[in-house]
Amino acid sequence: LGSLIGGKVSRSRSTFKSFAQPQQVFALALIVLSAKLSKADGQVSREELIAVKDKLKIPEHELDQVGKIFNKAKEESTGYEPYAKQIAQIYQGNINVLEEVINILFYIAEADGNISDQEFRMIQHVSQLFGLSDAQFNGIVEGRKSSDKLNPYVVLESKPDDNLTDIRKRYLKLSKEHHPDLLLSKGVPQEVIEESKKKMRAINSAWDQIQKLKSN
Repeated sequence: LGSLIGGKVSRSRSTFKSFAQPQQVFALALIVLSAKLSKADGQVSREELIAVKDKLKIPEHELDQVGKIFNKAKEESTGYEPYAKQIAQIYQGNINVLEEVINILFYIAEADGNISDQEFRMIQHVSQLFGLSDAQFNGIVEGRKSSDKLNPYVVLESKPDDNLTDIRKRYLKLSKEHHPDLLLSKGVPQEVIEESKKKMRAINSAWDQIQKLKSN
């Protein structure tokens, strides 16, 4: 399994014919991370397996191969850290992409209706391995809440006492970084782009809420 992830892309070509480069290695690493995550709390739920298939949009004819990789990843003693670092290396400098990977991991962890403490800690550690700041990680967590429950300042990585001009600059920066069209132009995997759309909704909702709060 490690040889599939560790840069031997020639072998990954035969494993994932439907994925284009460099998405093959990315897909493999993300599948392994998902497997490690699903076992983080000591059990793998059927819902989590379905979430992996759904979120990674795995073609039907490749499900058997993916299943073998997923099961082997659960059984092997190697930790998740090497695979997280592999994804970080592939998208080095693309913080927005790495943030969406964290969103995907949260989606999978939430599939069985509950994120365990072990799963949360693992996702948080993966975020650190990606080089994300605490503010960026907290923004991801907050952005997954419904618009009526999220803290808009956390989503926009701002503080309530920041002036509206500075918050607007942050809003515009985040909007640009997470815009699906920008990610698409970089050849980002489709599953990441789908998550970016949700992030954009949270960013826009947060900005709308802050404008209303500041106008009162």
